Formats: sequence, structure tokens, C-alpha cells
Amino acid sequence: MGSTSNERQNTDGEEAAEHSVEDASRLSARLIYEVIRRDGHDEMTRPVQSLVFSGLAAGILISFSVIGEAIFRTYIPPVTWRFLIENVGYTFGFLLVIMGRMQLFTENTITTVLPLMAHPCRRNVLLVLRLWTVVLTANTVGAFVAAGFLYYSGAFQPQMMESVHALSEHAMSFAPLVAFAKAMPAGVLVAAIVWMLPTTPRNPFFVILTFTWLIAAGDFTHIVAGSVEMAYLIMTGDLGLVYAAFGFFVPVLLGNVAGGTAVFTMITWAQVKNEVETSG
Repeated sequence: MGSTSNERQNTDGEEAAEHSVEDASRLSARLIYEVIRRDGHDEMTRPVQSLVFSGLAAGILISFSVIGEAIFRTYIPPVTWRFLIENVGYTFGFLLVIMGRMQLFTENTITTVLPLMAHPCRRNVLLVLRLWTVVLTANTVGAFVAAGFLYYSGAFQPQMMESVHALSEHAMSFAPLVAFAKAMPAGVLVAAIVWMLPTTPRNPFFVILTFTWLIAAGDFTHIVAGSVEMAYLIMTGDLGLVYAAFGFFVPVLLGNVAGGTAVFTMITWAQVKNEVETSG
């Protein structure tokens, strides 16, 4: 009886240990893909009204990236390392949007493309185009609303508005081809954040903080956060509509899509493609 009881305890202990190992082991690329694919499928089939309001909220709240960066620039003395510290402020808008599960266009360069890669058909192409169009438009409108509040509300001190203006001028200062090139790493980094989130479901804070800080510290360009700065300079009269559209918006949009979809998403799809097709 005693030996049987001991054997049973040993078996139970081994099973408990096995469960602990399974719980502690990292998610495989195949499982990460499946989480994102399902999430992307759900997003593609959401009602247009839901996408509009979620995208609008994201466009407004991403302005806290500009506001946060401007606060640090205003109140930190002009020392050599200020650039690295003030870019922490850039993460604030992304933390609000991503942790708040709002629709940000650059996230959709991976979430909606993976379901399309798995099942390339006319319906999925149309669903992706619908979502991209609605979300990008809503994000841009939200960015203009936020910029209008910055410029017209009088809610911010003159010193801080000088910082907002300086940051906006810097963001718009790149030649179109340079803006395109700088947008590609930003697209890769946002897609990488989306890819990493399933591995940190309980505490994604530091993943978002680290890699959106890297976007700012690397002086990379982001279509939605940059649209707040673009809209602000249009309202001040320091940026013409033609240059705003073709000198900033279009090149950065294409660069973000190229980085998020053509680079990161295609590579991640390639590493799981055979496993997905085998299991299917």
C-alpha cells in the first residue's frame, strides 16, 4: 500500500512539474501567429461604425505622444542627453492607444495581413482594404481634431506650444524619400510590438514603452503620430497642403506599410507558412 501511494505521489508530482514547464515555456511562432490571425479576422469583420469611432479615438489619443514629448522638452534643461529623455514622452500616446485596444492603422499592417496570407481570396482583400481605408481616415481625422485643440484651445502654456511647434517642424523637415526610408523602421517596430504582445498578455507596458521610445529616439516617422504634427503646422500656416500630402503623408504612409507588411509580416508569415499549411 505504501509503495503504491508513493508511486501515485511521484506520478502526480511529475504531472504537476510538466504543467509548470508547459506554462512557463514561451509561445511558439505558430501560436503567436494564430493569436494574431484570429484577432485580425475579428477586426476585419467589425462593423464600420465601430472601426470609425475606435480609429477616431486612436487619432485623438496619439496626440499625447506629441504632448508628452513637448512637456519633457519644455521642462528639462537643454543638456546633451535631453533628447533621449524627452522621447520617453513619445510613448505615452502609443501606450494609451495600444493598451486601450483602439484601432491604429500601423497595427493593422500585420493583424489583417496574416489572415489574408492564410486565405488569399477576393473577400479578404476587400475586407483588408475596407479596414485600412476606414481606420486610416478615422486616425487622420482624429489627428486633426487633436491638433485643432492644441492650436485653438489655449489650454497649454506658450513655452510648451513653442516646443510643440519645434517638434512639428522637425518631423516635417525630411525630404520625401528620407521620410519614406525613416518610416520603414517605424512600421517594422509597430508590427514587432503586435507580434510580441501575445507573449506578454498580462503586462505589455514595457514592450510598448521600449519599442515606441526607439521609434522616437531613432527619429523614425509614424503616419498617425506625425499627422498630429502635420495638422498643427497646417493650422499655423507653416505647412502647405500639397507638401503636407506629398512631402510627408504619402511617403510616410508607404514607408510604414512597406516596413510593417512587406518586411516584418512577410518574414513572420514565411516562418510559419509550412506549419500552417500542414495543420490545415
